[in-house]
This record gives sequence, structure tokens and C-alpha cells, in this order.
Amino acid sequence: MELTWMTTPAPRSSIDGTNARSSRTAAEQLGLSPSALSQTIQQLEGRIGARLLNRTTRSVAPSASGELLYRRIAPSFREIADAVAEASDATGRMTGTLRINTLGIAARTIIAPRLSRFHQAHPDVVLDIVVDDALADIVAGRFDAGIRVGGRLDKDMIAVRLTPDLNMVAVASPDYLARRGTPKTPAELHDHACINWRLQIDGSPYRWEFENRGERLDVAVNGPVVTNHPDIGIAAAVDGLGIAYHFERDRVGELLAEGRLVQVLADWSISRPGLFLYYPNRQYRPAALGAFIDCLLDRKPFDRPDAL
Repeated sequence: MELTWMTTPAPRSSIDGTNARSSRTAAEQLGLSPSALSQTIQQLEGRIGARLLNRTTRSVAPSASGELLYRRIAPSFREIADAVAEASDATGRMTGTLRINTLGIAARTIIAPRLSRFHQAHPDVVLDIVVDDALADIVAGRFDAGIRVGGRLDKDMIAVRLTPDLNMVAVASPDYLARRGTPKTPAELHDHACINWRLQIDGSPYRWEFENRGERLDVAVNGPVVTNHPDIGIAAAVDGLGIAYHFERDRVGELLAEGRLVQVLADWSISRPGLFLYYPNRQYRPAALGAFIDCLLDRKPFDRPDAL
């Protein structure tokens, strides 16, 4: 199902080198030598009479004049890029780079198992996948699309649901529960060791959220491990270090089925909106992005609602 929340066009990610922070990286993206790119920029600065880039030995960033010039001309270049890509799509041969910004859970459970299939179907498309749990702005980052939990989508985007809602479960190893007992309410977590989760948005610890029969509450927990990566938290729970709180879809379900973890506080667990792929709302969508969405949803192109 595809949802259009607003119709305001948003700029498309491009391969114009503007997301690079070094002249060498930008030159590589543009297929130029660093010296050729530097000479071109110097000629443009001489013609305009203003410095466009502030350069240091470690990075390059646009000056105020450079930023103003970019904002004025970028839409025109994106329209040209769209026109060229659309003409290329008409040949039936997909090429180019598709940049995706995604949560780790989506990278592990949705994208990774389908990489080979996508490459076999579209060998000339390069997937540039950035795993980012910090909720980056995909437009500012020049990404073609992002994957997020539904409640955290950027505005002015078209969204495609990839999964049903995600259940969160509190889990611990049988050994831990035998030693420390099983909590019956979220308040009892204060008497337990908990594997804490550090939010990448601001670095603060996640307050565990629960709901039961209309009663909602959140609990600040403490324990021997704090991490921002689920593999560490899940491993710590399996090894008996404490209780963890994670999405069931992200390996936890398998460990529950194997008996290596046991769910606690089942009556209090919550669910989150599922994973959505989203992209800027614009008239033209790259064919490669449509093919990528089809692959993630395990559907054929003619199954798409907008295929006709």
C-alpha cells in the first residue's frame, strides 16, 4: 500500500557530488581527477568573483555564496537528471546508483536476504546502502529513499509499507530468570538487571514503554550493559546478563522458538508501526527505485498498484 501524505515536490537525491565532503571523493563520484575538479571550481569562482568552497586539509564545505548558488541551480540540475534518467528508463535497461538510508533492522531482515536477487535482475544498478539508526534527513543526505518505522517518517514523503506492525518483547535467558525470578509488572524491573538501549538520535537511554488495558507507562531501567546495537543487547540477554527489550522480528523470535530466551511481561508489551520505505514526492520516480521496492516486497512489477 502506498500513501501520499502531501503533494509538495521534494528534491531528488543525485550523483552530483554535493554530498561529498572532500574534493577527492567528489571527483571520484563525478568520474574526474581531483586536479580537474579543482581547476573547474577555481575557474567558476574566478568568473563569479566569490569563493564557493571553504577548503581545509581534511574537508571541503560550501561557503555562504556557494550554498546560495547551489540552492538556486540545484532544482534545474535535478530536473535535467530526472529527464535523463527517464529517457534511460524508456530503453528498459536500468543503470546508475540507488542510495538507500535504512534502519539496521531493515538492513538485516529485509534488504540483506534480497541483495543477490536484485543484483541478478538488475546487474547495472549499484546499491549504495547506508545503515543509520539516527533518522537522518534523506533529502539533505542526497538519498533516493529511506526505511524507517512508520511513526518516524519525514513529512512530504510517499511511503510504502514493507512489514506489518512490529511487536516489542521483553526477554531474558532461562538461567537469568532461574536466578533472579520473573517480573510480573514493569515496576518490578527496578529490581532486575536490564540491558539498556541508547538512542542514536540524542544519545539518551531509552525509557522502556509498556501498555496494558489502556494503561501506558515508561520505565527507566539500569543494568550491566548499555548499547546502541541490538546484536550486543540480544547477546547479553542470551548470556544471562539481564532482561532486554527488542523488536521480536530482529532475531528475538528465533531465539524464543529455540528456548534460548523467554518472554516476560507479555501482557504489557507494545507494538510499533511497521517498517516503511519512503521517498521524496515528485512527479518522476526512478525505475530502479520501483524495482527495488518490488524486490523488497517479493512482488513482480505488474503486481504494483501504480504499474499501469
